[in-house]
Amino acid sequence: MRNNTQDDTIKRNYIQKYRFLIKEYELVKAKKHPRFVLVKDFYQATDTDRRSFLKYYNRFKQSGKDKDLLPRKRGPKWKTRRPIPFIENKVKELRLKGLNRYEIVSILKPKLGRFTPSPSGVYNILRRYNLNQLSPSMKKNKRRIIKHKAGELAHIDCHYLSKSIIQGESKTRYLVCLVDCRTRIAWAEVTEELKALTVMFATLKSLNILADHYDLRFKEVLTDNGPEVGTRYSKRKSEHPFERMLSELGIKHRYTRPYRPQTNGKVERFWRTLEDDLLSETTFCSLEELKEELIQYLYYYNHLRPHQSLGGISPVEFAKNSPRIT
Repeated sequence: MRNNTQDDTIKRNYIQKYRFLIKEYELVKAKKHPRFVLVKDFYQATDTDRRSFLKYYNRFKQSGKDKDLLPRKRGPKWKTRRPIPFIENKVKELRLKGLNRYEIVSILKPKLGRFTPSPSGVYNILRRYNLNQLSPSMKKNKRRIIKHKAGELAHIDCHYLSKSIIQGESKTRYLVCLVDCRTRIAWAEVTEELKALTVMFATLKSLNILADHYDLRFKEVLTDNGPEVGTRYSKRKSEHPFERMLSELGIKHRYTRPYRPQTNGKVERFWRTLEDDLLSETTFCSLEELKEELIQYLYYYNHLRPHQSLGGISPVEFAKNSPRIT
């Protein structure tokens, strides 16, 4: 976790960085820069995003204050970005079917594009209309997958990490996670790309860890239809690394229905918990520190953290009395 000294250092680095970029930018604009002729050359050489830089530049020029060179909390301002009634009605309609905010976003995005509200925006709509809690009738409409043995089904998904999660870097990294449907025992691996071969190796490592440490061996896995894990419509599954791995291990591959992520809801819920407990507003000093903190958290999640859906006990405690696939 960051302390006050680290926060001051990060703020000072932001200010120094943007003061340098502003000086360079203004030399280019005045055609006095010894190296760059065009602004686009300046952006490319300094690895600077044009829109982000101009946002800070214009903000600083208007106020002249260093604080305007620091990042601000992002998010919609209440009332100024409130969705139009048509979108709110669509959100309410989907909620009455028992869908959660992430499911609602995934269904609306192909139809509304950039006008789709974020998950937090959907939650704000639901709260305004007192729909943030599922009623008994809404729960009946929600499709659930219930398994009675540990290892019957694994939920697998990939998750994008913030580009700034490693201090001083701006690089997208990912998590590949596997959650047992019955016990909620989970494991996740950090990857630096989201390609089929990388996801295959991360999943294989997770399967081995769950087998060695928790005696979990899986009969089926459930994923979405992303290119990194294959698709139900593929005619050459033996040529896909992830599909081939499952075939070699004798594990059946099941797929979620398009735009119906609630069928993979257990791993989606894990992402929310992981963000709340570990990742949100956290910056790590290095990739090694991120991986170490993730391992420690997974131990806490599996062995110590009480789960409401498991009667208030941890996944490992619940697994002790759960039948298993052999």
